[in-house]
Amino acid sequence: MDQAPKEMFVGVINPYALTEAITGRKFDWKDAKSYQILEETLETNYAELFDIKFNSPLYAGLELMKDNTVRALKTDEVKIRATDKLESVNLSNIRTLNDLSTTGVKDLNAISVKNARLDKGDVKMVLNIPKLNNTITNKLITPSIKNIIFGQGNANGWTPAGTSWSDRGNFFNDVTEYNDPIQGAVANCYFIAAISAIAWATPYTIEHKVRATGTGETDRTNAIQFFTKGGGKDAATRLVEVTDNTIVNSSNNPVYCRSNDAGEIWPAVYEKAFAKWITNVNDDKPDISQTAYGDPAKAVAQLTNKTPYYYYTSSRTGLDLFGIVRENSMSYKTINPMVAWTYGSGKDYSGSNIVGNHAYTVLGWSTFNGKNYIILRNPWGVTEPNGLNSYQGLISFFDGSFWRPINMIGNDGVFALEVNAFQYYFAALAVTK
Repeated sequence: MDQAPKEMFVGVINPYALTEAITGRKFDWKDAKSYQILEETLETNYAELFDIKFNSPLYAGLELMKDNTVRALKTDEVKIRATDKLESVNLSNIRTLNDLSTTGVKDLNAISVKNARLDKGDVKMVLNIPKLNNTITNKLITPSIKNIIFGQGNANGWTPAGTSWSDRGNFFNDVTEYNDPIQGAVANCYFIAAISAIAWATPYTIEHKVRATGTGETDRTNAIQFFTKGGGKDAATRLVEVTDNTIVNSSNNPVYCRSNDAGEIWPAVYEKAFAKWITNVNDDKPDISQTAYGDPAKAVAQLTNKTPYYYYTSSRTGLDLFGIVRENSMSYKTINPMVAWTYGSGKDYSGSNIVGNHAYTVLGWSTFNGKNYIILRNPWGVTEPNGLNSYQGLISFFDGSFWRPINMIGNDGVFALEVNAFQYYFAALAVTK
């Protein structure tokens, strides 16, 4: 194992949840053409959404450093785009490169070329001209996005404009399942991956502790225990009480964490309790946006009071990492909560459907046709890589009477990644025990 990091800022916003929050409308995340909705709403090519080096708005509030790590920006470092600014300027009259000077571009020699290709005798180039670029980025966002991801509270608690707190259902619909937690429109994938890992490896840890607060049927509050582990996104050990009310938009749809099971709220209640704990407030409307960016292994420890062990991939082979997963598994599945996360940038995440600076749940391992795989889950509940380094199929565990099989043909965020590809794309994995 390796030394624990001093501070981590793992986190990327779920683009599907953010798009719904911006537009106020639901859409099918699993539809093959959903990427077009993401591109239009987030003003970014789909292939460039998942890497901060392209200044994707999914990393709003973060900045990429020279060593491919990230840092959290101060509030005044994130600019708000004026409502009268257009996404682009009119270039219909441009006939030569010199015509760009009419748009305010002074030094044509300083224009960088993003890519170029020869197509049937025509040279087609994509130019990077920051002066003309008014699209949203990690440092330039719209007022509506600011409202969603950078909340501001008041004496009555925190409620983003256009939303309200509402009881959407039952704490549990059936049982605790790893695929219940779905990340929302805040960059706390580290926490959602953590509760998914706990729900998978040690499901009895997820408890419904509830007491009555009045005579009404819904007069109740839930209690969730958190343990201090030091550093950021932490507080003194205590039992946190929160009601069933969570943030919804005007259509009564969730904005932040939600469950894969309709009408179930335990993942959202856990997120709410975590926000209340780390912000050390006493009201029932904590600032969910404050949960953005963190350490997925520490998040597991904060809920289990166990010790996180870190294993960085750069000093290990794919087989070394495969062995670590196997050591913490039984019948192919992890028996200790495990998480993994990718680099801030520096790898070719574009087009891979693996997301930079993102946390994943490690579910187990398997071997097919002489290749070794690590099984992972994206906390967005969708988006998994397909290709030579991933496996599409059904994995069953030995104890079929208790553990349900995982079907990776379905688009639910679960995939099996070949161990050498895992070693390349992922920065580290961790186990808490």
